[in-house]
Amino acid sequence: MSVRSTRRSPTLRSERALIGEGALLVGGMDEVGRGALAGPVSVGLVVVDAGTRTAPRGLTDSKLLSPSAREDMVDPLRRWAVAWAVGHAGPAEIDAHGIVAALRLAGRRALAQVRRTAGDVDVVLLDGSHDWLSRPHADLFEAAEMDPSRTLDAPEPGVRTLVKADLQCSSVAAASVLAKVERDGLLRRLAAQYPAFAWEQNKGYSAPAHLEALRRHGATPQHRRSWNLRVLDDTTVAAPASTADAPPAAAVAEPAVVTLDEVSVGSGVPLRSRVG
Repeated sequence: MSVRSTRRSPTLRSERALIGEGALLVGGMDEVGRGALAGPVSVGLVVVDAGTRTAPRGLTDSKLLSPSAREDMVDPLRRWAVAWAVGHAGPAEIDAHGIVAALRLAGRRALAQVRRTAGDVDVVLLDGSHDWLSRPHADLFEAAEMDPSRTLDAPEPGVRTLVKADLQCSSVAAASVLAKVERDGLLRRLAAQYPAFAWEQNKGYSAPAHLEALRRHGATPQHRRSWNLRVLDDTTVAAPASTADAPPAAAVAEPAVVTLDEVSVGSGVPLRSRVG
């Protein structure tokens, strides 16, 4: 006898309520990589409108899906969405501005790309209880510098926060999947440059193999040096046992400018923008 899962699937109820209040485009947004020691923080954005149908079957919060299930969801979700984007903020930006500002920067990069392909998003649904997307009431010139659109006249989207939105709202769940798959792919590519850190497995989080590599080799330009990397405190970096497990020379040098995909974006046909 088969046992049916009792897990509830996310719906478009919240998105449709916002559309009923007058919004034309509603974006679900979620982040991944906030607590990692290395790599970017990434923010997914999935846009829906009044004509959007029920999400592809099997969609839920990315943390509840296996890696293969997440990969299988990517193409159906991209076709389902009115538009989608994944924005990134790199380790140097996290160190320079702090994690909350970096989240805002990544989210605004995603919004700026969707603006070019589908227009302005009226309301953004954020997972959680904290609005990290809206600009703080700061100096206008500082706000313009942190905004990837580089314009002060871009409409400011409304923001609604909802705890467990990644479990309840289809657009947010879809954003979580696209962001997770995109960031995991980035970490796998970075792992080829720094094989000692096993980022293809731990995705930059504080797994034992990652911490041991930090003890042996020190931080790389892809590490968030403003993070409290306690594993490096009072530790002498040992010479690698062999060149096979040693990171490249840049891994123990001062931080360098590392090319990073700041945003992946889609509206029908996916496009990619690379900024060095």
